[in-house]
Amino acid sequence: LIVTVLALSDRLEPWHVFVITLLMGLVRPSDLALRHALIGDTLPATQLVSASSISRTTQDSARIAGALSGAGLVTWLGMGMAYIIVSALYITSLLLTLRVAGSVRRTRAFSAPPTSISTDLRDGLAYAWTTPPLLAALLLALLVNFTAFPLVNGLLPYVAKAVYGTGQTGLGYLVASYAGGALLGSILLSRFGYRIRPARVMVVGCVLWHAINIVFARMDSFDGGIVVLLVGGFVQSFGMVTLAALLLRVTSEQFRSRVMGIRMLVIYTLPLGLLISGPLIARYGFHNVATGYSVLGLVLSVLIAVRWRAHIWSKGAPANSR
Repeated sequence: LIVTVLALSDRLEPWHVFVITLLMGLVRPSDLALRHALIGDTLPATQLVSASSISRTTQDSARIAGALSGAGLVTWLGMGMAYIIVSALYITSLLLTLRVAGSVRRTRAFSAPPTSISTDLRDGLAYAWTTPPLLAALLLALLVNFTAFPLVNGLLPYVAKAVYGTGQTGLGYLVASYAGGALLGSILLSRFGYRIRPARVMVVGCVLWHAINIVFARMDSFDGGIVVLLVGGFVQSFGMVTLAALLLRVTSEQFRSRVMGIRMLVIYTLPLGLLISGPLIARYGFHNVATGYSVLGLVLSVLIAVRWRAHIWSKGAPANSR
């Protein structure tokens, strides 16, 4: 709404966007953490992969629609009018959340006294550190946010302009192709998620994602980039959806929200990866830096799988139970 008012009054400046984005970033982690915790709170373990997949389809489909329509709306209506539509969608989302509380189970298998934020964080970190499949999954999440997500998130506008020589419409196609691949993967997992071994699929998805990012890093063709991003989004969905489901599956109920909160904390390796990539790209070029990031992620993903193979690769591990 603030962006809408500033845009309609022709007072919107870059520093306004930075401040508003900062404030949105403070809210977003709790939204994501509680969304996953809600899934774990309302569904049995056998349905967690499918449920997490359905949750992802809503995000991916919205990202496709936003990428394809956003540039067109701004061009057609102007930023102020376009953000009136965006604000209306956010208000609708807010109203829908008012119906969530009525569907959550009221019973609890435990009773815990109120604690401080620091105590919750310390206990959650200790629990994750002493639970091998959780530790492996969180390390993978930390890794992909540092090495993989920057290439298809913050750096994608740079790729569109500097590598492919296209504008906001081309960027919309790139974002939509990646989100489209992720949507296809999520739909497939929602249908057949109960048949897979989550931890194994998580590892394979992360390894393949980094391998495909190596191809994307060397791609100079816009059309080729769209195809590679489509495939990358597809395998990324297998890695990230199963990772979220695994965290919910192997975490005891009293630690579920704390572990999902820690899962949100590891996302902050994404801005770290972006900040480091900026000067590196200026010196060595996007192709070389993106290749280095992807190779590093690929090697470390394999090492994590080898180090915790008894907990995330063995067929008999609880993280791989169907």
